[in-house]
Amino acid sequence: MTTSATNLVNMTANEIVGLLKKREVTPAELLDALRERISEVDNKVNALPTLCWERAYKDADKMSNLSLDERGILAGLPVAIKDLNPVSGVRSTWGSPIYRDFVPRRSDCLVENLEKEGGIVYAKTNTPEFGAGANTFNEVFGATLNPWDTTKSCAGSSGGSAVALATGQAWLASGSDLGGSLRNPASFCSVVGFRPSPGRVAYGAAGAGAYPSGLYSIPGQPFSVAGPMARTVADVALFLDALVGTHPADPISLPKTEKSYLEAVNNPRKPRKVAFSPDLGVTPVDREVADICRKAAEVFEDLGCIVEEAHPDFSDVQDIFQTWRAISFYVSKKELLDNQKDLLKPEVVWNIEKASEITVDDFARIELARGRYLARANEFFQDYDLLLCPATVVPPYPVEQRFVESLGDHKFSNYVEWLTIAYAITLTGHPALSIPAGFTESGLPVGLQMVGGPRGEENLLMAAELYEKASTIKFGVPIDPISS
Repeated sequence: MTTSATNLVNMTANEIVGLLKKREVTPAELLDALRERISEVDNKVNALPTLCWERAYKDADKMSNLSLDERGILAGLPVAIKDLNPVSGVRSTWGSPIYRDFVPRRSDCLVENLEKEGGIVYAKTNTPEFGAGANTFNEVFGATLNPWDTTKSCAGSSGGSAVALATGQAWLASGSDLGGSLRNPASFCSVVGFRPSPGRVAYGAAGAGAYPSGLYSIPGQPFSVAGPMARTVADVALFLDALVGTHPADPISLPKTEKSYLEAVNNPRKPRKVAFSPDLGVTPVDREVADICRKAAEVFEDLGCIVEEAHPDFSDVQDIFQTWRAISFYVSKKELLDNQKDLLKPEVVWNIEKASEITVDDFARIELARGRYLARANEFFQDYDLLLCPATVVPPYPVEQRFVESLGDHKFSNYVEWLTIAYAITLTGHPALSIPAGFTESGLPVGLQMVGGPRGEENLLMAAELYEKASTIKFGVPIDPISS
């Protein structure tokens, strides 16, 4: 190997792909570097509980025998996959003791598309049970710890992915997002988490054998999406290029765009008019977090953009989101509640049972409200190119705390309400990302949420790239885990 393992894990994904395309490093050598790094640090953070080296080295050998034109966008770059996405032949648990020994015969849509573009799967990243709750712990593998302070939560549900990136155990890692599961852990770990528009990344069971009995994928639903996580905006764009494209198993999956996202990021244009909101008008926010994000938003003023304090009307977000979330849990997991309730964590049980209170009239009401909600958001983005706000309402909190129960005088009504600032954007269907905004006085990361207009991935990534280059914030990753 011409480059040391330490140097390799510190490089960006784009730099590594450049080496692969010049044949200055092999996919197997990259796996060797990751294997060394994982052995050094993962016992301190528990980000990658499932490793599949035999499968990965086999794929690496196949990749090395292909011509460069046949290798795809990633050209043999190893990628970590969240444990909500089944990978054929690899233990896939959804963080649940019910499926602690399940090995799928087929992969998720995302994995199949990724492997066609030269991604090599070597690990599954830890997640809370069924992705429920923004603190990454489960009864199968335990908790994943925040590398900036290993007494703190890394958030979730893509917490293992964020921590693997932050500690140099991954160049790219997949995530998924309903209530902020790509954005929350990115904020807590000083990396970039990108939530694309529904359909932009094909997602869900690709066929028989991908999902176990009793657990169901809901094709074509408009809220839960899969997306890329990385350490830089350009790496997210590279990963998104490899993930996008149609898949027959996902009826709303979109074709690749004519222009690559990496090409757009390499030639960015600035937004004209930017809105900033400290709270979107719907949630309390920690004062230090709000101040850090307000200062980060000033970068766009320095770039010559108009920046104003504004946000759409999100006042009915709780009624819409909480009702839809309960329905989705009921559809996909009711069979588990009936047959194996004792193995489900209490938050999941609560979410499934909540649907029993919902009537047809309730469903009609929130569907009409959702239509008005979308119209207001779309009208807002006719005036503004970008909306900025905190990605999370608090800095990383103690890992033993299952979720944030209160903030100031406000007591959150359930285990997901503290995520309102993220899922208020989920309901719009607009792409969003979390990018590092700075650090608290105690040295904990804070993320800035950036939201684009309808199907606005390209413009959002270009704005994020300009911010990343102009900001004085140093992301500071990868790092060795820090014990407080």
